[in-house]
Amino acid sequence: MTEVLPDLLAPDLKVIFCGTAAGNESARRGAYYAGRGNKFWRTLHDVGLTPQVIVPDAFASVLEYGIGLTDLAKFAQGMDHTLKASDFGVEAFHAKIEAINPIALAFTSKKAGSTYYRTKKIAFGRQPDRIGDTVVFVLPSPSGAANRSWDVKYWQEVAEFVRR
Repeated sequence: MTEVLPDLLAPDLKVIFCGTAAGNESARRGAYYAGRGNKFWRTLHDVGLTPQVIVPDAFASVLEYGIGLTDLAKFAQGMDHTLKASDFGVEAFHAKIEAINPIALAFTSKKAGSTYYRTKKIAFGRQPDRIGDTVVFVLPSPSGAANRSWDVKYWQEVAEFVRR
């Protein structure tokens, strides 16, 4: 089985952004957060994590800024409501984060955060527990399909935390 999108991970990362699974457009293009209307790349720039807006096809360049990318469902693609519980590799993901030990981990949706924590009740922002030494955040989804819950302040919180 082949991963839909490869992990973009390295030692000494400031933050790893983790989604649920690659969307259909991202899978088709082989690039993270490539869907039309997705605010991920613009937001990274707007909160000061990248010096310019990166295009999805150049996603690997975020390593230069201490940013990593992954998904909880590495072998599935599609909108969150189409994913099955068996698509998620939570234990493997947890081990990956412990091994890399970034300063922060940011789930890019409540669905990703609630899947990891195995609860439907999860709040946006910094979470009370850590993964090893890694501080965990849950962010509103940058997907255009999730505009009603969009709030950049949580993304700003992550950016401010990793700049300390």
